[in-house]
Amino acid sequence: MASAKHCISHLGRKPSATLFYSRNLLPQQIFLPFQQVRFASGENPQKHKKKDVGKKKKKARTTFKQYDLKDAEQFALCDALRYIRAFEVGRPPTSAKYEMHLKLRTLKNGPAVRNRLRLPHPVKTDTRICVICPSDSKHAQAARRAGATLVGEEEIFDAVKSGRIEFDRCICQTDSLQKLNKAALGRVLGPRGLMPSAKMGTVVKDVGASVKDMVGGSEYRERLGVIRMAVGQLGFTPEEMQRNIRAFVENVRKDMAQLSDNISKDIHEVVLSSTNAPGFSLNGEFRGPVSLTTKELSVL
Repeated sequence: MASAKHCISHLGRKPSATLFYSRNLLPQQIFLPFQQVRFASGENPQKHKKKDVGKKKKKARTTFKQYDLKDAEQFALCDALRYIRAFEVGRPPTSAKYEMHLKLRTLKNGPAVRNRLRLPHPVKTDTRICVICPSDSKHAQAARRAGATLVGEEEIFDAVKSGRIEFDRCICQTDSLQKLNKAALGRVLGPRGLMPSAKMGTVVKDVGASVKDMVGGSEYRERLGVIRMAVGQLGFTPEEMQRNIRAFVENVRKDMAQLSDNISKDIHEVVLSSTNAPGFSLNGEFRGPVSLTTKELSVL
């Protein structure tokens, strides 16, 4: 058998036209290093799977994780207001809002608490309310006296279909519910949370009383085991904040008490924060031993 050097030198003396035919005459051993050779693996793939059989999978938590409050630093209401206002220095009194966070001990897949509340000292008083009822009826007159900004039927339907939604809340009188359903506004108002429904208490008989309750009212809903809602403005006094917080907590407890007996919900922690300040866990006291007086906290 000819050596590799001899074959390569023989090719160098050949014309370029015959290079293709001469390459086929070379021994195959020369091109073995340049060929990709694969071999079937002799390992058993089941060996690696057997290692994971003995490991136990962690069970998924059915409740939200809660921390022990014995090790947490908690504050009285006046102390929390003092520290929060330090973060809001230079802000207009009506621009920043106090926010309340209620952390619950509850199941992850359980029913969510949801309701509407009018605080003793409303946080937002410029809510635009729309009432769907005949514009010349007694219900329309009662709605206007209570503070509704838009009252009517067909004119409101046409405005919504054209994209002009100039209201923040919508109430429907029971006699106008059939016209509302025929107008097919659910695709427009539904994603915005403005579609009236009996479940949410926005389809009512007494329109005037509902508008009065809705002016200055706020909605809250449980999300991931926490209920959040604005409970005051930066210019509120400590006494006003105390009354709003007490009304909010009591209303949430009533909502939890109305649930089924098989459902366990309880308030684990109450946290107060603001638009630009962190959260401060409250211990349930109004004033601490070294707290400032309410007169000092009432002045911004």
